[in-house]
Amino acid sequence: MIVPTGDGRVLIGHRTTAGEPPTWSLPGGKVDPGESFERTAARELAEETGIVLPAEEMRVLAVLLDHELGRPRLTAAVLAPPSVAAAVVTEPHSCGGWERLPLDALPEPMFYPSGLVLGAWRAELGFAPRPGTHAYPVLR
Repeated sequence: MIVPTGDGRVLIGHRTTAGEPPTWSLPGGKVDPGESFERTAARELAEETGIVLPAEEMRVLAVLLDHELGRPRLTAAVLAPPSVAAAVVTEPHSCGGWERLPLDALPEPMFYPSGLVLGAWRAELGFAPRPGTHAYPVLR
C-alpha cells in the first residue's frame, strides 16, 4: 500500500526476504480469510511498521494480476491517508528499515508488485507493467 506523507514522499522499506534478492517495497501482505483489501492494508501496515491508520480511510485504486513467479499473484493497489507517524521495523527477518523518500528519488530495484502499485497511483513514476501483467482500475 502507498502511505504518502502529503509532501511528496512515500514510505518505502528495504525488503530482505530470505531466498529473494534485496529490493525496495511498500508495506503489504496477504489477505486473511474474510478480510477486505482495506482491512488487510490497515492490519499489515500496523503489523509491519507500527503505524495505525483506519481501514475506513484506505482506498483501493486497482487490482493487479501478474505471473512473475510462474503462478498467478493478485495485488490490490491501496492508497492510505497521509501519515508521518514513525515507522518501526517489526519484522527484521524481512525488512532492513523504513524510509520516507521523495517520489522523484525512489530507489531501485523495486519489488515488482510495489512498482505496479506505485504505477497504478501515479503513471508518471514509470513503473509500467511487464507483458503478461494485467491492471484493473477500480472505478468509484
